[in-house]
Amino acid sequence: MLTRKQSDLLEFIHRRIKADGVPPSFDEMKDALDLRSKSGIHRLITALEERGFIRRLAHRARALEIIKLPEAMEARFATESAAPAADPKPSDMPAEIAAMAMNLPVMGRIAAGVPISAISEISHEITVPGSMLGQGSHYALEVRGDSMIQAGINDGDVVVIRETGTADNGDIVVALIDEQEATLKRFRRNGKRIALEAANPAYETRIYSDDQVRVQGRLVGLIRSY
Repeated sequence: MLTRKQSDLLEFIHRRIKADGVPPSFDEMKDALDLRSKSGIHRLITALEERGFIRRLAHRARALEIIKLPEAMEARFATESAAPAADPKPSDMPAEIAAMAMNLPVMGRIAAGVPISAISEISHEITVPGSMLGQGSHYALEVRGDSMIQAGINDGDVVVIRETGTADNGDIVVALIDEQEATLKRFRRNGKRIALEAANPAYETRIYSDDQVRVQGRLVGLIRSY
């Protein structure tokens, strides 16, 4: 039996991973649960881990994995995502899930560190759950580097990108710099200046004029192999 705060945190983490493909930061969890300090979040995460609901991935900052949900919460999420015709729970229909899966082009490697050469060629394809995709066109990229590790994005991960030329402050985007270099960073606009922020204190935020940066897409999902 989970406490109210434990249940609220588990639900918040699950919703963020489902929506963004990465878990929330400790500051975001603290604000969502209206706690005064991150120590309270650490205690809640430890309790959820001890009860087998989540797992912290070793040597990876801000890397949490949902292992299971309480039955009542799982049923509620199934109801929210169900079609009007009351389809069975996703776990009961593997054939339908397989039919919803889509093959996306993997457009090479993207630097989560210093920028690398602009990506233009398809290297192979990867199968992605249809539930990870919304409207519009999508593609995938292999991550190289550790500058986004505190956003839960590690070297070797595959990120799923929705093609778009615009972004809101705080979005993680594929940014093309001077039409030559591509990088994966958090986007911030301040007037005619654009900041591309790393999620690793070892890397500095880079500032560009708005005519130097062109958004190529926004992060919507992440795939990791173990």
